[in-house]
Amino acid sequence: MTRRDFDPATVTPDGRPAIKAGLFDATLGGPYRGSVNGEVLGTQITVLTYGNDEPGKGPVLHVHPYDEVFIVQEGHARFFVGDQVIDAQAGETVLGPAGLPHRFVNLGPGRLQTLDIHLSPRWIQTNLE
Repeated sequence: MTRRDFDPATVTPDGRPAIKAGLFDATLGGPYRGSVNGEVLGTQITVLTYGNDEPGKGPVLHVHPYDEVFIVQEGHARFFVGDQVIDAQAGETVLGPAGLPHRFVNLGPGRLQTLDIHLSPRWIQTNLE
């Protein structure tokens, strides 16, 4: 299917160059975490990656003043977002709305890998545990 959602002639480039930034060191084995602030890329989003191989493990309960979108790339996770419990697997996304405490754990078996999009030019977080 061909997509033509807008007329390219209506968008003027703003002069920013393409930028590359390291998210994680792919040469290291084991679990990895990394982040790139949107400020580095000149955007309004910050990108994080999180992974672990241990069922039951994950980030501590925390909260952000902006929305966060989790993309499960590998494995199975259980998300705790406010009063909701959401199970998600590879290929699914979960929204953590601004101001709602959240955390997630690897349900196993095997690796959990996520890509987390923070809708902010900086990673801003308060841990609650």
